[in-house]
Amino acid sequence: MSRIDRYFAGKKAAISGAGDGIGRALAIQLNAAGCDLWLCDINETKLLQTCELLDGAGGRVASRKVDCGSRDQIFQWAEAVAAEADCLDALFNNAGVGYGARFEDSTEANFQWLIDINFWGVVHATRAFLPLLTQSERGHLVNLSSIFGMVGIPTQSAYNAAKFAVRGFSEALQAEYLDSRLVVTCVHPGGIQTNIARSARIDGDGQASSEDERDAQFRKLAHTTPERAADIILHATVRGKRRVMVGWDAWLLLQITKILPTHYHWITARVTND
Repeated sequence: MSRIDRYFAGKKAAISGAGDGIGRALAIQLNAAGCDLWLCDINETKLLQTCELLDGAGGRVASRKVDCGSRDQIFQWAEAVAAEADCLDALFNNAGVGYGARFEDSTEANFQWLIDINFWGVVHATRAFLPLLTQSERGHLVNLSSIFGMVGIPTQSAYNAAKFAVRGFSEALQAEYLDSRLVVTCVHPGGIQTNIARSARIDGDGQASSEDERDAQFRKLAHTTPERAADIILHATVRGKRRVMVGWDAWLLLQITKILPTHYHWITARVTND
């Protein structure tokens, strides 16, 4: 039995964005460990597909369609979980979307759409589930930021803004709950082989490319599988780590920002334009 299996057996966890990618991989590993799960996603079809991959004998599984850009829907989900559980051992704020556009080409509507999901979704879910997390003997709040929460990238002003905000929010909570039973972990994945590029909204020059073209280009740069990412995240959660870098590319970009804190853009701008 692995360390993850031993730790999460009999525990309770909620995962947003569980329809595919890292969220689905987290659900599969936690279900195999015998953890009771409450899953949500805006795509009911994908969420059902995730549930079909889970073993009913591994632990209880409940799913719900939730738009993580909606405060009301997030709180309704938390109320449903609270009606079935007296505490929650882990919340994985994983749901997220992509939007690519130079700022001058970006629309306020698309910028707001991304911020509502990628940042406010994390804040609202944290607030909604905090009473359950603090009832656990050792609760875990795991917020998915990104390496883009560390590094500014061309055409990613909205995504950067949201992920930097998730990082700042998480680090403030780490200080607030430093001596408590709640452990706050901020995760910074690099390129993960998910469908985020395929489903991203695009404005400006990038609109000419098809979903398949964007997906193929993204996967050339994404070297970490969702399964590997989930494994890293869960091991870090068990250890109570406060910051987690996922993938060698995330680690490398972080080192570049330390060496060239105000000049790394000369590298990232050329890489993204090639």
